[in-house]
Amino acid sequence: MSDDGRADDVDGVDDDMDTVLAEVGPRLRRIRKERGATLAGLSEATGISVSTLSRLESGLRKPSLELLLPIARAHEVALDELVGAPSVRDPRVRAQPIVRHGRTHWPLTRQPGGLQAFKVLEPQRTGDPDPRTHEGYEWLYVLSGRLRLVLGDHDVVLSAGEAAEFDTRVPHWFGSTGEGPVEFLSLFGPQGERMHVRARPKGA
Repeated sequence: MSDDGRADDVDGVDDDMDTVLAEVGPRLRRIRKERGATLAGLSEATGISVSTLSRLESGLRKPSLELLLPIARAHEVALDELVGAPSVRDPRVRAQPIVRHGRTHWPLTRQPGGLQAFKVLEPQRTGDPDPRTHEGYEWLYVLSGRLRLVLGDHDVVLSAGEAAEFDTRVPHWFGSTGEGPVEFLSLFGPQGERMHVRARPKGA
């Protein structure tokens, strides 16, 4: 095994492949029987000999694309269904709200590290800005309400539909204007990743 563990990775891939291939035969037999087809009938429809089809179903013949494609066409199923490709996991992010210092965050990303996205609700409140600095890059987009942003020498208010991006090494603070609650999206890259927004030029 190499120092970076590549041998283990290759062995794991081989084991997974063997498992997938071992399950193809029983799956072929099950699909054929569900459709009420015989080996002879499938042989006529695909041009594959009965003996080859039988060996495929019993696991004595290694499945190949040349064999599986005509079988998939004959059964009118996707190739993925024959080989048992894993289905895509549920893409929905079931975010649990997190309350920090009176501000509610809904995480919109599941993977730790890298670029992180949040939906944020800032309640109506008053207070003096307390600019801070830290490593990273932040992008804000206001969904509703008005968000006050203090960044270096700038003190601005963002309304719904407006966005801002900035290097978090610059002293910054954002929060309520005191006029009402504000809902916004926050994308933060701890390693300085930036959010790129493409917009058509005016008049295009």
